[in-house]
Amino acid sequence: QVRLEESGGGVVQSGDPLRLSCALSERSNNIYVLGWFRQAPGKEREFVGACSWAGDSTIYADSLEGRITISRDFVKNTVSLQMNSVESEDTAVYYCATGPYSGREYYTKLEGYNNWGQGTQVTVSA
Repeated sequence: QVRLEESGGGVVQSGDPLRLSCALSERSNNIYVLGWFRQAPGKEREFVGACSWAGDSTIYADSLEGRITISRDFVKNTVSLQMNSVESEDTAVYYCATGPYSGREYYTKLEGYNNWGQGTQVTVSA
């Protein structure tokens, strides 16, 4: 199974940008979507955004639309999440995931993914 490793987490000042990266250990013909989710303390894991394997299609959570960008680097075999001006509500563990389904309707759902990284903690300080 492809290994996923997130990086870029840590303590971020409120109002500062955030950039997370997820490195894939290898390429695979069984991956159709690359997604980002997050889980805040005491809350369920929620969808943040996703892009197709080719990087030509993206979708973002409605609440984060306009504040985040997901991009694909084929040379490095990574997928990145960039967030502008973080807020305290963005404090969470952020997870990278891959999914085997090509249908866009699976992109926002947990069940659309079958491989997860360990997660990286992001803490927004005032």
